[in-house]
Amino acid sequence: MIRARTRVMIGIVGVALVTAACSANSDSSSGSASGDAISGELTISGSSTVLPITTLVAESFAGSNPGVSPSVDGPGTGDGFVLFCEGKTDISDASRPIEADEMKACEKAGIEYTELEIALDGLTVMTNPANSVECLNFGDLYALFGPESSDFQNWSDANDLAQQVGGNGNFPDAPLTIVAPGEESGTYDSFIELSGIEDTAIGNGVAEDDAGSLRAGYQSSPNDNVIIQGIEGSDSSLGFVGFAYADQQGETVKKLQIDGGDGCVEPTSESISDGSYPLARSLYIYVNNDKVATNPALKPFVDYYLSDAGIGAVTEADYVDIPAERLDASRAAWQAASGGSSASG
Repeated sequence: MIRARTRVMIGIVGVALVTAACSANSDSSSGSASGDAISGELTISGSSTVLPITTLVAESFAGSNPGVSPSVDGPGTGDGFVLFCEGKTDISDASRPIEADEMKACEKAGIEYTELEIALDGLTVMTNPANSVECLNFGDLYALFGPESSDFQNWSDANDLAQQVGGNGNFPDAPLTIVAPGEESGTYDSFIELSGIEDTAIGNGVAEDDAGSLRAGYQSSPNDNVIIQGIEGSDSSLGFVGFAYADQQGETVKKLQIDGGDGCVEPTSESISDGSYPLARSLYIYVNNDKVATNPALKPFVDYYLSDAGIGAVTEADYVDIPAERLDASRAAWQAASGGSSASG
């Protein structure tokens, strides 16, 4: 099972990370350059979704470079950006793009960074296999998760609202037990955006201050494994996590199909990759550019992360590769930021 929102220590906890680009004579498959020993400490925080990928990369990199001590944890994308924009971390894992207020915080602190897309994910809506529900459209998701559903105790309580906003309804008369990420999570933000909850809420007369949030009163957790346990523990549960966490549970959870307007689509590696799954999204790492000059471990680490060997952690962690041209774009962005050559080797 994937380790979520835990601190993964590989060596001593460090504070500085540096931008990484492969020099012409570097070996990006291991991160070492021409026999020169790499040493330093790396501090990485942020998304629990990206945590398994970065952990695998860090373990592999540290195995080839014993002088490097990476520290990786996953308190959530939002909490990760707080640390990053305070200069406390070198890399911030993110399951959504950085937001305007976070950009301002980084700018105020003089933090310059590079955004690097590294993988694809699909937000996976789940219930217990005992539940009869098979597919939900965006109207259904709004009726169950949106800001107008806070008083709903049973699935069937959401039927009328679902039909008002274009949902199918016809939900069972069973307790609605929701376990899902909270506001500190990028997965929370992505779910609201991709499912159109805010736009639907505003169109239904909800005040703008309340429209961009999920319902009150559900059990929120920053730990994806706790969410999985909640889904398994109730016959009429409902929640969502990143694809890998749900997929690795096998038949202990039911992954619901999502209808974004073109029919019900199951979350799979193929439907996420080709974009047919409506809740597909990109995953990122953000690197503090200014620390490249002060931390000799940062540039080789990011080089390795973007190399063919390093990026293999994406599928090893059960996520989905970005298309080759987008990986090339991330490598080019890193090359431009770090002043090195391509990290494709």
